[in-house]
Amino acid sequence: MERYAVFGNPIAHSKSPTIHARFAAQTGQSLSYEAILAPLDGFAAAVAEFRAAGGRGANVTVPFKEEAFRLCQRLTSRAERAGAVNTLVFGDDILGDNTDGAGLLRDITINLGQSLAGRRLLLLGAGGAARGALAPLLAARPGRFVMVNIFPEIAAKLAAGVADLGEVATGDFADLAGQEFDVIINATSASLSGETLPLPPGIFAPGSLAYDMMYGQGETLFMAQARRMGAALRADGLGMLVEQAAEAFALWRDVRPETAPVLADLRDQLTAK
Repeated sequence: MERYAVFGNPIAHSKSPTIHARFAAQTGQSLSYEAILAPLDGFAAAVAEFRAAGGRGANVTVPFKEEAFRLCQRLTSRAERAGAVNTLVFGDDILGDNTDGAGLLRDITINLGQSLAGRRLLLLGAGGAARGALAPLLAARPGRFVMVNIFPEIAAKLAAGVADLGEVATGDFADLAGQEFDVIINATSASLSGETLPLPPGIFAPGSLAYDMMYGQGETLFMAQARRMGAALRADGLGMLVEQAAEAFALWRDVRPETAPVLADLRDQLTAK
């Protein structure tokens, strides 16, 4: 039985073992998948130990995605763009990929049925969660793409890194006054830290989508804020989690699992708590 794992710190909350066990059963794949708590100063050693023991691949979550990037001998183009890795493939060397952006885009366009083409798109935050999303979101051809961050110089640097793919306007939250958007994606940790984002009135256009990369039991803080401010459709990041996992599974096993039943089961579990 081939071994896979997810590395993070903390990691006990991870739903990845459940997701990949469901994918394996669905596709008839014989594998094991575990959650590994890596020391904050011992990620590379933990990965090396797992690989030496026969590990075939791994997912990587916070706070190790940038360290995983530096660990790889080869990178996919989307990992190079992101400057961060969430999926490792172990062979003669280590291949790094970033499936976060693809998972986000698939959740929005397939699961939620929302096209981004020609629409006004706002990305909140310019941290690790945003880095993997930029190139896939630009590939969806939004009509206008804006990214804001409390440190606008960080957003500007990220935008410069994808300038060959399209234009991303950047700025601070204060620059949003008087603007409205069709799709607003929260890539900040505000919903986890209990913060309300400084969004101006009227920012959600009629029929708009508010998407939070975070998820939890019920409505996230950002979703609640978006509802009060008039967002027509609101979604959390549980679908993104499942879709990015499916991307990784397909990379490892060369078969793409069906995500809809797994997502439905996870949603039921969260609702039942």
